[in-house]
Amino acid sequence: MFEGDELCGPDIWNTTWYPKAADHVTTEKTWYVVDATDKILGRLASTIAVHIRGKNEPTYTPSVDMGAFVIVVNVEKVAVSGKKRSQKLYRRHSGRPGGMKEETFDQLQKRIPERIIEHAVRGMLPKGRLGRRLFTHLKVYKGAEHPHVAQKPVPLPIRDKRIQKTD
Repeated sequence: MFEGDELCGPDIWNTTWYPKAADHVTTEKTWYVVDATDKILGRLASTIAVHIRGKNEPTYTPSVDMGAFVIVVNVEKVAVSGKKRSQKLYRRHSGRPGGMKEETFDQLQKRIPERIIEHAVRGMLPKGRLGRRLFTHLKVYKGAEHPHVAQKPVPLPIRDKRIQKTD
C-alpha cells in the first residue's frame, strides 16, 4: 500500500487478544460467598451475574466462560422493595391443559427460597449453551451453612451501597 511497508513486518501493535480454550480451562476459578440477609433481590442478582460471567475481570470475553463460582447463603432472608412481597408473581406450567400455576414472592419464599435467587440470576445470564453452563456456577443454600468450605470462598466484593435494605 505504502512504499516501504513490506519491510515493517506484521503490525504487532494493533492485534486483538482472544483467549484460547486452554486459557479458561487451566485458570483457577475464584469462589465467592455472599450472605443474602436483607439484600435487595435485583441488585444482589445483578452483582452475582456479573461475577459469574466474569465481566469484572480484565480478560472478559463474551463467548468464553471466564467467570467465578458464587455461593449464596441465607436466601430465605432476601429482601424486596415496595409491594413486591405480595404482588410479584412467579409462574410455572406443568405442560398439561390448565396447568398454569402462580404464586407470590412470599409464598415461594416460604416453599422454596432458593428458587427466587436462581430465577433472578438465570434471567441475567445469556440464553443458550454458555448461559446454561454459567448457571451451574451458582450455588444457592438456605441457611448459613454450605458444603463448599474446601474451595475456600472469599466474600463477594459488593460496591453498590444501595444493595442493603434499610428500614
